[in-house]
Amino acid sequence: MFFGRARELAALDRLYRSDRFEFVVLYGRRRVGKTALINRFIDGKRAIYFMGVESNAKQNLENLSRCIIEYASGIHAETSFASFQAALEAVFRLSETERLILAIDEYPYVARASKSLASTLQLLIDHYQDRSRLMLILCGSSMSYMEDHVLSYKAPLYGRKTAQMKLLPFDFAETCQYLKHYAPEEQALAYGIVGGTPSYLLQVDDRLSIAENIKRTYLDPSSPLFEEPINLMKQEVREPATYTAIITAIARGASRLSEISGKVGEETNVCAAYLKNLVALGIVQKETPYGERASKKAIYSIDDNMFRFWYRFVPENASLIARGAAELVYRRIEPQLPTYMGKVFEEICKQYLWKKLLSGKSPVEFASLGRWWGSDPAHKAQAEIDIMGEQDKMTALFAECKWTNEKLVQAVLETLMARSRLFPYTNRHFFLFAKSGFTKGCRDLANAFGNVSLVTFEDMVAEN
Repeated sequence: MFFGRARELAALDRLYRSDRFEFVVLYGRRRVGKTALINRFIDGKRAIYFMGVESNAKQNLENLSRCIIEYASGIHAETSFASFQAALEAVFRLSETERLILAIDEYPYVARASKSLASTLQLLIDHYQDRSRLMLILCGSSMSYMEDHVLSYKAPLYGRKTAQMKLLPFDFAETCQYLKHYAPEEQALAYGIVGGTPSYLLQVDDRLSIAENIKRTYLDPSSPLFEEPINLMKQEVREPATYTAIITAIARGASRLSEISGKVGEETNVCAAYLKNLVALGIVQKETPYGERASKKAIYSIDDNMFRFWYRFVPENASLIARGAAELVYRRIEPQLPTYMGKVFEEICKQYLWKKLLSGKSPVEFASLGRWWGSDPAHKAQAEIDIMGEQDKMTALFAECKWTNEKLVQAVLETLMARSRLFPYTNRHFFLFAKSGFTKGCRDLANAFGNVSLVTFEDMVAEN
């Protein structure tokens, strides 16, 4: 099942219609839908699709040769080109007389096996691009490889690409397109549980309750998601056990480097190296207080909702799950869901603010959004602001997000306003985001100030 990706498909179609040489680098995490996007794009077009395998150069050359020969002749043949250069040159020659797409999926597998492949492509691009009508797509799941060996300044292919796409998981609004049978709150819970990665999202059946989906996807040892994080780590890193320990520590509340190091039992410099890799993979997020570029106050959190949910609830209940006690485990999880959803709701609110900005409806034209935490000298205590966004040195927005069943009272707004005065901005706009609405006192105070937007979760969904 394919859904979404309208913007990416439009961009690819625009490049295709140029009818000249195009070189697109498409990359992103595993399971994010890169292959599905390519297949949807090339459907009905003259195209050669080749997926690299984690094998040697000979097997990959044989597979590529079969794809090219079958396209050119319509015959399934076991013959092979003598080299990657001969195979690829045949494609470039074909593209001199017709618009043709060559999509090489899992390019890192092929390039690692054939060290000269990138230089060969460089040579052929430079020789043929002025008269070629080829649209070349190199796709890969190893983001570090694609960035270091395809996109970086030192890479042989640097300067040849005409477009690049880093495919990201769906945001909440895009996720809702798939979960059409769910009410808004159920859509938010599903997004919090599996995130916006298409492969994980497709495991959710929106004809079943959230409880049933949790039991089917995470609390059933036969489910595709039951061992997904562990299997994914085994594919991506060399020491999955240490990475798993680090992610588990973060999921259970350790956020600072020293805390994570203590939980894992490794030196801080060792943990820092592992964390850097997890950030590059898009699994962990490193945050500093908004406005501080480098800070000893940096904290780490799990950036992918599926990983957050799995590491928060599955490992500690693994023995019960293995014995088939899904109902018992779910009863343990259910009371913790409102607290778990707090961070998820913050992310949904950020996405809402970005959509406001891009549609020209934001009262503050911020350049970035982030969380702030630090000391409040007036109260001699630590303070936190869920979302901040600065337009300039004079203007900023401040937001508080609450995923609770109670309506927000005016004290929440007063606290946010007080904390905003820790900063020197003279023009401030405030947002309160609430799952369940606001009390009359809170609404009256917001109306009195005039620079306050009160947004319910229902309002946010309606505007998606």
